Amino acid sequence: MKRSRAIAGSAVLAVAGMATMATATSASAAPVRATAAYNGACGSGYSVVNSAEISGKGAVFLTYNGKTGKNCVVTVRNTTGKAVSMYTYLGPTDGSSETVFDSGLYTSYAGPVYLLAKGRCVDWGGTIENVSVNVNGSNCGRLAAGTVTRH
Repeated sequence: MKRSRAIAGSAVLAVAGMATMATATSASAAPVRATAAYNGACGSGYSVVNSAEISGKGAVFLTYNGKTGKNCVVTVRNTTGKAVSMYTYLGPTDGSSETVFDSGLYTSYAGPVYLLAKGRCVDWGGTIENVSVNVNGSNCGRLAAGTVTRH
């Protein structure tokens, strides 16, 4: 089951990547804004292990601390500015504990939120204004790329 989930997740990522490239190519006259960079909000010892672009708005970053076994998620805007509605969440795919989240009006990022998830698949994502990305069943092993959905 994990293998088919990984293949499906990889296919989704490949299609999303091709769609992004096609969009960038067809809109070459418009200025391209860089995707947000991870801002270190999770603290020392955390490294980015996965990320997903929130189309035109920013990105959501999944980080991990190998010493503590905790994951952390933060949603970061491309540019700071007037406070906008933002949301970030992180939960175990198996439902063994509560999903943690942060939401509100923020000028630059939402989160960080933390979850002890060593050896478990996680669901995570974020929203900036009305654009969302969700990743389900990811980062539980080499074959678990997860499934990405964008709204």
